[in-house]
Amino acid sequence: MRVVRLAACAVLAMVGASSCKTSPVGAVDDPNANAAAKMATGHLTFEHAPDGEVTLVVQTAVTHAQEQGRRIVVYEGASWCEPCQNFHAAVARGELDAQFPNLTLLEFDADHDRDRLVAAGYGSQYIPLFALPGKDGRAAGPKAQGGIKGDTVVPYLTKKLHDLLAQGT
Repeated sequence: MRVVRLAACAVLAMVGASSCKTSPVGAVDDPNANAAAKMATGHLTFEHAPDGEVTLVVQTAVTHAQEQGRRIVVYEGASWCEPCQNFHAAVARGELDAQFPNLTLLEFDADHDRDRLVAAGYGSQYIPLFALPGKDGRAAGPKAQGGIKGDTVVPYLTKKLHDLLAQGT
């Protein structure tokens, strides 16, 4: 069923549709489709977080990223969130690759993952959320949350992400 849905999304994308119902506007049909290739060539990537206990998921992602010379930031967004949609679209177009060439955003969905994120210290009042993970997989230190609507959302979120990364080094 997923293959059929992905194939339908690909066809719609080719004829000008902006998204599928299950993906934010402008996002790639499968957020993991090109992740390995992008990781190897120095791009900002989204990695969909699998189900399971968040601290273990995050620890595994951090270990994997470190092996590849990358850094992990926990990201919480939602398909209905306009700032999230615009940020996803900019990442999909490669607009932020030069600024964040070795960054992976471990992506959680606010509607699906909220309770397990809160339990691991990644609770937020607003989305999108960017948070630095600690060694134990729990949120460590500062978080950047919330966006704005409109044409300036990508620079706004990019600055928030830069500031967060600078605080965590």
